[in-house]
Amino acid sequence: MQETATLTLGDKVIQLPVIIGSEGERAVDIRSLRKKTGLITMDPGLANTGICKSQITFMDGEKGILRYRGIPVEELAENSTFVETAYLLVNGELPSEEQLKEFSLLLTEQSLIHEDLKAFYGKFPSRSHPMGILSSMVNALRSFYKDLKIDNEEAINITLARLMSKVRTMAVMSYKISRGHTVAYPKPEYCYCSNFFYMLYHSPVRKREINPLFVKALNVFWILHADHEQNCSTSAVRLVGSGRVNLYAAISAGIAALWGPLHGGANQAVIEMLIKIREKGGKIKPFIEKAKNKKDPFRLMGFGHRVYKTYDPRAKIIKKVCHELLASLKTNDPLLDIALELEEIVSKDPYFMDHHLYPNVDFYSGIVLRALGVPTNMFTVMFAIGRMPGWVAQWKEDADDPKWKLYRPRQIYIGKNKRSYLPMDKR
Repeated sequence: MQETATLTLGDKVIQLPVIIGSEGERAVDIRSLRKKTGLITMDPGLANTGICKSQITFMDGEKGILRYRGIPVEELAENSTFVETAYLLVNGELPSEEQLKEFSLLLTEQSLIHEDLKAFYGKFPSRSHPMGILSSMVNALRSFYKDLKIDNEEAINITLARLMSKVRTMAVMSYKISRGHTVAYPKPEYCYCSNFFYMLYHSPVRKREINPLFVKALNVFWILHADHEQNCSTSAVRLVGSGRVNLYAAISAGIAALWGPLHGGANQAVIEMLIKIREKGGKIKPFIEKAKNKKDPFRLMGFGHRVYKTYDPRAKIIKKVCHELLASLKTNDPLLDIALELEEIVSKDPYFMDHHLYPNVDFYSGIVLRALGVPTNMFTVMFAIGRMPGWVAQWKEDADDPKWKLYRPRQIYIGKNKRSYLPMDKR
C-alpha cells in the first residue's frame, strides 16, 4: 500500500504520496500540491527539494557515503581509472575489456581540435580566465558537430569521448597559448591521464618523463570529481538541458556554474587562502577568529559542505594521495604544513564541530594539483574535466526520461501592488 503524508490546511485535508528510494531515502511528492490547494512550497537554495529521480550517484551526508552506480568511490579510487569510471557513469555498468579498449581508442581519436577552433583563442583578452574560455569553446563545439541521438549508445559514447578528449586538449591549449608555447597533441600510446601530462609538460627543447605516481594521483583526482549528485553545476546542466538544447550548450552552462568560488573554484580559493596565511607569517589563529566572527565575511575555504555533515569521504582519499605524492617527491610544501596545522586546530574547535565544518575534497586537492605542476588558474578547469562524464550521464538520464519536463520553478512575489503608470511630468 502506497505510503502517504497528510497535509492539513484549515478544514481541508489532502494526501500526498511518499516516494522511497532504493537506499531508503524518502520524499513527499508534491506535484499535485498547487492543483489541489493553490499553494506552492518555498525552499530557497533548494536544500530540501528533489528535482529528479536518478540511478547515477548516491550520497549520504550524515554517514559520509558516496557511490557511483552503487560502487563506493573508495573502491573506484583504489582500483579503477578515470576512463573506466567515466564509462560506468554514462553506461551504467563497468566496461568489459573489449568495451574499455574501444572507448580508450575513441578518446584518442577524438582528441584533435578543428583548426578553425584554434582561431578563437586569439580573440580572447590576455587576462581571460581559463574557465570563461573553456565554457565558450565547449559551446562553440556545437557548430562543428551534429545533434546527438540520445537513444544511440554508440553515439553517446562518441560524444562523451569527444567532450572528455577535446576539453582536455583545449584546457592545455589555452594555457600553452597564454604562455606563447608550442601546443602538442596527445600520443596514441599514452593513456588519458598520461597524455594530459605529456601535453602540459611538452617542450621542443626539453624532454620530461611522466611520473607513474602523477598518473595515479590524477586518476584519483578525476574519479573523485566525476559526479556528485545534484550540485550547482549538475543542476544547471539538467535545467538548461530540460529546454532540449544541445548537449554542448548544457555542458557550457555547467562549466559556467562550476566557476564560482563556492563550488568548483573552491580548490583555487583554498590555495589562495593558504598563501595569505603564509604571507602573514603562517599565523593561523587570526584567520580562525575571523572565520568565527559572524560579522566578518571571511570564511575558511575547503571546510564544510552543503550535504556532508561529517568528514567528506573524498577528502580522506585525496589527503592520503597528497601525503603519498609529496613523500615520493621528497619535497616539502609549506602550504601543506599550514593545511595540516589548520585542520588540526579546526578539528579540536567546538565551534567548527558544532557547525559540521570538516575538511572537504577541495582542501587537499589544490595541494595535489600544485605538486603535479598544474597552474593555479587551471585548478577549476581540472575539476571541469573530471566532472564531464557526470554531466553527460545526468543530461542523458533526463533526456531518456519519458516524463521529461521543462524546469520551471515558481516564486512568491513580494514587490509593489498594482499601480498606475505616471507620466514624466508627475514623477
